[in-house]
Amino acid sequence: MPNVAKLAADALTAGGGILRLTPTWVPRSFLQPGKRLKLHPNDYYALGTHRGGIDERWFGSTTQAKNENAPEDEGLSYCLFHGEKFLLKDVVAELGAEIVGKKIWTKYKRWPVYSKFFDNMGPIPHHMHQNDKQAKLVGQEGKPESYYFPPQMNAIGNNFPYTFMGLEPGTTKQDIIRCLDRWNDGDNGILDFSKAYRLKPGTGWLIPPCVLHAPGSLVTYEPQWGSDVFGMYQSMVEGRAVPRSLLTKDFPESKHKDNKYLVDALDWEANVDPNFKDSHYLEPIVADGSEKAGWVDRWIVYGTVGGKQLFTAKELTVAPGATCTIKDGGAYGWITVQGEGTIGKLRLQTPAMIRYGQVTEDEVFVTAGTAAAGVTIENTGTEPLVGLRYFGPDAQPNAPEVGAYKK
Repeated sequence: MPNVAKLAADALTAGGGILRLTPTWVPRSFLQPGKRLKLHPNDYYALGTHRGGIDERWFGSTTQAKNENAPEDEGLSYCLFHGEKFLLKDVVAELGAEIVGKKIWTKYKRWPVYSKFFDNMGPIPHHMHQNDKQAKLVGQEGKPESYYFPPQMNAIGNNFPYTFMGLEPGTTKQDIIRCLDRWNDGDNGILDFSKAYRLKPGTGWLIPPCVLHAPGSLVTYEPQWGSDVFGMYQSMVEGRAVPRSLLTKDFPESKHKDNKYLVDALDWEANVDPNFKDSHYLEPIVADGSEKAGWVDRWIVYGTVGGKQLFTAKELTVAPGATCTIKDGGAYGWITVQGEGTIGKLRLQTPAMIRYGQVTEDEVFVTAGTAAAGVTIENTGTEPLVGLRYFGPDAQPNAPEVGAYKK
């Protein structure tokens, strides 16, 4: 076991407050990979078909993936320095506020958010994520989340680039209870009570807990709370049966057969909101810079959940040969989706193909103090350098509200 505190301190000194992260791959046994994560074609089942295909890559994660038969470090990000790998989670535990900032460390004693790419050939079953009160009953935390569809990752849309969200106004709880009653009869028909929205690269959504959604087949960048709870309410997707255990796994065992309880767990008012799109849809908003300056920083995830800013995200585009210095209100995880260059003292390079276990130069974690002081990004290539970065709670007090893109 390496001396994490010393390794991290040395890495931070060498990197000017920025840590190099290695790719973190996560399989899902109930989904089919979309094969746009740049993994080598031979490696999407690198963990074995019994674990499922790799359809997710997690960024800046100190959150464990709650998969069956998963190793303890599945979903956790590793830092790399002088050939030594060590968990970002351990770095945060050792150095605390120096990494995530005083406010986040004091309140949460961890990095409470993470982001990922998920990439599927088809849609995910209609599901919700529990809120804090519900998740606490099974020893976990609730999970609000958000979506952004990076154009660089979505040259093709795969089988179903549409997402069902919420429930049609006029739907009753009894309608959905009857769907759950029909779980083992084939398709339980829950999508008959929902509406699908066409997904557009370069846009996004903000999804609170307890709201049903069935993400479509675009590659999705997904800043979210640091939890992996869910309940799936759709019994079949693309002709494949969904085990009822995936509906009940994060509810108290005594309630697993109580379909009324499971339906009451939904935020009914939010699900049947007649203005659902206006309440949740996001389009990029320029935060800083300009085309003339050679760089543009855009908000891609913004707004609040239950009146609280839990996470936000930005997309930075730097023109070839240009340099910019960006300052932010909190630590962030960064993933490069196009081009090459430098971030502080570290090199950035977007890979064309990655072997499972290979180290890349596209991902970093920027500590809170360094983010506040300012980070210089330079494009040393011949195409735009584009990076996505996400932040923790209350890091961006000036972030827009949902709907601000219309103004």
